[in-house]
Amino acid sequence: MAKLAPGDLAQVLSKLPKQSSENVIVGFENSDDAGVFRLNSETALVQTLDFFTPVADDPSIYGQIAAINSLNDVYAMGGVPLTALSIVCYPQKGDWEVLGEILAGGQKAMNAENVVVIGGHSVDDKEMKFGYSVTGIVHPDKVVTNAGAQPGDVLILTKPIGTGAINTAVKRGLASRETEAAAIKAMTTSAAAASKVMREVGANGCTDVTGFGLLGHAYELAKASKVTLTIDSKVVPLLPEVLELISQGMLTRGDKNNRVYVGETVRIEQSVSGEMQSALFDPQTAGGLLISVNESDVSEYLRSIADSVVIGRVANYAERLIEVI
Repeated sequence: MAKLAPGDLAQVLSKLPKQSSENVIVGFENSDDAGVFRLNSETALVQTLDFFTPVADDPSIYGQIAAINSLNDVYAMGGVPLTALSIVCYPQKGDWEVLGEILAGGQKAMNAENVVVIGGHSVDDKEMKFGYSVTGIVHPDKVVTNAGAQPGDVLILTKPIGTGAINTAVKRGLASRETEAAAIKAMTTSAAAASKVMREVGANGCTDVTGFGLLGHAYELAKASKVTLTIDSKVVPLLPEVLELISQGMLTRGDKNNRVYVGETVRIEQSVSGEMQSALFDPQTAGGLLISVNESDVSEYLRSIADSVVIGRVANYAERLIEVI
């Protein structure tokens, strides 16, 4: 089950009446990773919600991935997650031990990040879905949004991409054990370390790379910041076998939806292969952070965050939101 097409969803949201509150720091207007609400001069709430169908055969791993996926939304805002509520859609006649393993896996991942699961809600549904609503805190003056990227910034990606293609291949029995293991490791690694660096060193802008793919979320960062991003496809990190699996047709519906979403705002050089283009649009689960930072801070990020890579730069807006070279 894929996300709703981002373009269609944006049209629906644009028709909702405007809300007015001086304490809303981040709403849904810029498609940010979480909402932020000021409680006082020192503390703001960070809130997010995400759930999805299984992306792993092991119920415990599925629960862990669901937890990390939601936690990363809070981390992307520079926040510290505190509590979580679980969301469960599960068949009434399903195997209750499997559900217990999913819940236990998710709680294990939450507790490992010092987050407490304090409740949840369940619905009888033929198709299993699971996830979390997570609440965290952040200083109102230190919120990192997708609207702050500045010309001259450097773009850092904290995880390799390709989980969408690999998960599709796993379902069809075409992914090797090594490739599946690499994808699981990526999806169960939180963005806590990256968020800590953002809080200590500073970051101008950030977005969590998930269902809209690297280019879909980069598009939102560029649009909200009113800048142009140049992304070097030759250095974008990939999980094992991703291009080979894509060449075999291991694509999700998100590939087409994400291309439609960015439209003509992205220009891709002809030298970029079709497989690499699909990898850039590949919907991710619990993906990495795309962080826009001052050039002087790049070395600290690369030193502190395992697997982080510089993939591009930020410039003044010039005709397109994204240039892929």
